[in-house]
Amino acid sequence: MPLDITFTLSDRDLERFKAIVVKARSTASDQQGKADIEKAAYKIVEVAMKSDLPDFIAERLLQLKTLLEMLKDAEWNLSEEDRDRIISAMSYFADPIDLIPDHIPGIGFLDDAMFVEIIVRELRSEISAYNEFCRFREAEDDRLRDAGKDPIENREQWLGEKREELHSKIAATKSGDDEDFVFHIL
Repeated sequence: MPLDITFTLSDRDLERFKAIVVKARSTASDQQGKADIEKAAYKIVEVAMKSDLPDFIAERLLQLKTLLEMLKDAEWNLSEEDRDRIISAMSYFADPIDLIPDHIPGIGFLDDAMFVEIIVRELRSEISAYNEFCRFREAEDDRLRDAGKDPIENREQWLGEKREELHSKIAATKSGDDEDFVFHIL
């Protein structure tokens, strides 16, 4: 039977995460640094997929995969500002000295999982819109193929309309975000 455990990160706890991110963020200032951050995030995802981590940790680490896919998806056409926000958020994973060293069996990735939870909360609008975009793209590809049409024909037009709708929704959410969650590392 599953067990729910809830805990609250104090302001002090959040400040610790924030300090690590600020330190690691300086690494993201150049292209090589951004590549290193992406590489570190991919490594975390790879470990989550291959290791026998507790489910609650593995599930959160795998959420990084969506953010990495979002960065690489040319059809999603992520703005440079949003790309930088995501890379900046993932900079925590590029710092080899995080709160709990990753090599500690069982709990080494607990802090990484907690940080993914923070990132997912910060980027929930972007993640939701991207997931909707992917579902739309797949369904439209299938619909066009089933109708005997080439999904490549007019692809940018039908994808562009959906992408613009979703990017607008993200922008509106960002400007109207009045949630009491104040970590805002991005």
